[in-house]
Amino acid sequence: MEERKLLHSFLANSQEALPPRRMKDSYIEVLLPLGSEPALREKYLTVQNTVRFGRILEDLDSLGVLICYMHTRIPSAKMSPLSIVTALVDKIDLCKNFLSPEQDIKFSGHISWVGKTSMEAKMQMFQSNGNEFSPVLDATFVMVARDSENKGPAFVNPLIPEGPEEEELFRQGELNKGRRVTLSSTSLLKMAPSAQERMTIHEMFLSTLDPKTISFQSRVLPPNAVWMEDSKLKSLEVCHPQERNIFNRIFGGFLMRKAYELGWATACNFGGSQPFVVAVDDIMFQKPVEIGSLLFLSSQVCFTQDKYIQVRVHSEVASLNNKEHTTTNVFHFTFMSEKNVPLVFPRTYGESMLYLDGQRHFNPMSVPVNLKKEYHVEP
Repeated sequence: MEERKLLHSFLANSQEALPPRRMKDSYIEVLLPLGSEPALREKYLTVQNTVRFGRILEDLDSLGVLICYMHTRIPSAKMSPLSIVTALVDKIDLCKNFLSPEQDIKFSGHISWVGKTSMEAKMQMFQSNGNEFSPVLDATFVMVARDSENKGPAFVNPLIPEGPEEEELFRQGELNKGRRVTLSSTSLLKMAPSAQERMTIHEMFLSTLDPKTISFQSRVLPPNAVWMEDSKLKSLEVCHPQERNIFNRIFGGFLMRKAYELGWATACNFGGSQPFVVAVDDIMFQKPVEIGSLLFLSSQVCFTQDKYIQVRVHSEVASLNNKEHTTTNVFHFTFMSEKNVPLVFPRTYGESMLYLDGQRHFNPMSVPVNLKKEYHVEP
């Protein structure tokens, strides 16, 4: 950290003092040679002979940080004075439900929008299919820049879009920011459910009343339904130094991998078949996780529809010396099962809010705006 203190002089006092950058300045391609390196393949292999998506989440997190350093690089500095951290996984949409562990994977990405101290990184993933690469997923991460000691915000280079496609990407970044502000202000933790949502919960409550008794206390499940409280799974991780980043905190990709694997197990246990992930969204990194912490993960199904399972994973940490639990992340995963799954019913008001929150996160797969230009990648 002493070395990073010396980098403070490279930090800009305003965004106007930094040279503007183009999207192609941060464009990068990375190859994951699963097909040609069996030793690497073992790290990504599942028991179902597919690719571990949790590992892909780790790679996307690392790539997002690298893209941001490309955008903010200072040629005269041997090391970047900025500390880039992941603030939010805005959205990951998948268009393929099977990844072969024997074919190479290619990642590409670039900065698509910037604020004063934040950046939106858009990434794509492809898998080799004969002589070409087929699209697998689109991801949007929001990263923030901190000073060299990770104590306060730092300015980032402005972004100049070139042409209609890049202008649309930048406009989409502005819309994404506005959408996040709106969703935050209408969160069920701040505002009551809408009239339609209240009606949904009341109808679900009425459908669980025992017709044999005239009582609000006697509850029975409708056919092909499961109580939400019976869909939970939990896990505990000890955060060892092996998983730390350059700031001596636990790597965010590790947290995502552990949360995803518990979420997948929850969906598998609930649906009775092996599910595949179709979307990840709204993962907010609220608090860094210190080395040596105890990481408590709690997962449950909060909404279902046909073959879809919406899973929420709640992450808390506690130190070895302090038993107080602090929330660090809430993860939202949408899985698709091989067959129709039971309905999930809340018992309590708190579970009803989880149901509505899951319903809000579940939506049809949207078509993201992608950059179609093929940028030249500098060696």
